[in-house]
Order: sequence, then C-alpha cells, then structure tokens
Amino acid sequence: MTAPWIRAQLRGLLAQRGHAWLLHGPSGLGQYQMGLALVQAWLCDRPTADGACGACESCHQVEVRAHTDLTVLMPETAMQELGWPLGEKAQADIDDKKRKPSREIRVDAMRDMLEFAQRTSGRGRGKAVLVYPAERMNHVTANTLLKTLEEPPGDMRFVLATEAAHQLLPTIRSRCLAHPMAWPRAEEATAWLAEEGVPGAAATVLLRAAGGRPEDALRLHQTGLDARTWSQWPKALVRGDTAGFGQWGPAQLLESLQKLCHDLLAVHSGAAPRFFEAGDLPAAGSVPALTAWWRSLSEAAKTVEHPFNPGLQLESLVAQARTALNSRQP
Repeated sequence: MTAPWIRAQLRGLLAQRGHAWLLHGPSGLGQYQMGLALVQAWLCDRPTADGACGACESCHQVEVRAHTDLTVLMPETAMQELGWPLGEKAQADIDDKKRKPSREIRVDAMRDMLEFAQRTSGRGRGKAVLVYPAERMNHVTANTLLKTLEEPPGDMRFVLATEAAHQLLPTIRSRCLAHPMAWPRAEEATAWLAEEGVPGAAATVLLRAAGGRPEDALRLHQTGLDARTWSQWPKALVRGDTAGFGQWGPAQLLESLQKLCHDLLAVHSGAAPRFFEAGDLPAAGSVPALTAWWRSLSEAAKTVEHPFNPGLQLESLVAQARTALNSRQP
C-alpha cells in the first residue's frame, strides 16, 4: 500500500508538467516508491489525479515488471532485491559465476536505454525511464544519460530518485525538476509501520533508531532488530558485551555506531540525541576521542562493502568503539 505522505506528494507532481523529475532526500522517505508510482501513472490507461488506476493492463504490466514502455536503470543488486529482471546477458554472466551482480548502474544497461529511447511507444502513452538510486551512476553512465536528457524523444519522460543528489553531475540536476521528499509526521509513520506489521511500541523505537525515516525503520525491523536490543546495546558495548548485536553484519554495525557517536557528540554539545533515548546512552567518551572515532567511522564507511573478512571487520569496529567510549574527559 502506498504510504499516505507519498500519495499527497504524488498528486502534486502529477498536476505539473515536465519531462524529467529528480526526487531527492535522505534514505527511507520513499524515493523509489514514489518514482515507481509516478511512472506507473504516466503509463496508465485510465490515470486519475491521484495516480494510476491499478487495474488496467498497463498497471498489471508494471506490477509484473514487464512493461514494454518502461525501462528501469538500477544496480543489478537493487534489481534483484526489488524483483526486476536483468538482461539476458547479465543474468547469464551472473548465473555462470563469471561476475557478481554490480552495485553500480552499468554502462551496458544505459546503452540498452538508448536503444529503448529510439523505439516507438508500444501502448501509445509514451515511454518512461526510472533511475534509482541515481547516485550509483558512474561518470560514463551519467554522461550517457545526460545526452538523452538534453534532447529527449518527445514521448519519453524520466524519474531520477536519489539519496545523494550532491553526487550527481550538476548538468543532470539542472535538466530535471527537483522535488525534495517530504518527511512524514511521526503519527503517519508509526501508523504506516503498524500496517506493515511492526507493533506499535516497537514502531516508535525503530522510527527513532532510523532518525524518523519510516522505510529505514521497516528495514531495521525486517533485519530482525527488536526495540529492546536497540535500547540496550550502547551500554552493553561499554561493558564489552556484544551478545545483543553479535549477528549484525559490518554495514549494520557501522551504521549503528555512527548513530551512537552522533548522539554522544550531540549530548556533549548540549543538544538532544536523535537516534536513542537519553537514558539509553552511556555516560562515556571524551569529545576529542569521540571526534577521532567519528573520523575513523567515516573512513571505514568508504570500504565497508568491500569483501574483507567480516569477523575481523566486526572485531576492529568494536575495539575502536570501546576505546572511544571508555576514554576519560581531559
């Protein structure tokens, strides 16, 4: 079910004209969901002011990921996660273990889009391209897309959805109508999380853990994180107890440590914590040590997806955290 804050924004976008939209904002606000709803409405046989009808043949084709007039440009990892079919050659290469699914939008996919752009619309309602997450284009793919954005075929429209608009080429940003994603109200977000199967009390804690971003809160729930673990692990970490988060992967642990470090620095500065309740935070860490820890975490984030030994990564991250948290004030 489309989230209520997405539906409200969708109505506004559909009432405006433009051949290319850039949906931007932090993760977890629904960029992909709204981008897909937007292209589905453009291609729908019986669209309304609120979006696609959801019942026509065009809508069915979108839902089964087989619309002749829609191309999605995504990293192969994202396509697999979201149920989009890969091209025949790409799927064969991955099946034959010749390579792993790409985390970037590949040049081959962009070239397929150029061929798609030259074709006539199959259903007569124009064509659409959805790019998500757009920041995963490298310079070659971005420049290839730019040429089509500069001189688009008359019946072709684009949606670029991103969680890092600053990483896109300025020339791409300038050729799109920008739409900053709206933040939902807390009650909207918790009600939506409840509809998605997250219990009320847990929804409140996980929404805070996600910094107020509902899709990120749902992702945390789906990874098995429970509210009690989130509330207790910071103080347990200071004691050297890692049982509560021992099954987390390096990326999840790194993200959580960044949130903990952020909140501790905020408290030291007299601000309210964002991701934890104040009572869940340990009274630990000097400002110089926390600042150095933050820099270390930022460096680690650049390589967290690389195929290092996960056990050693976790051990290193925990050791750095304990050093910072147990440091003394000067």
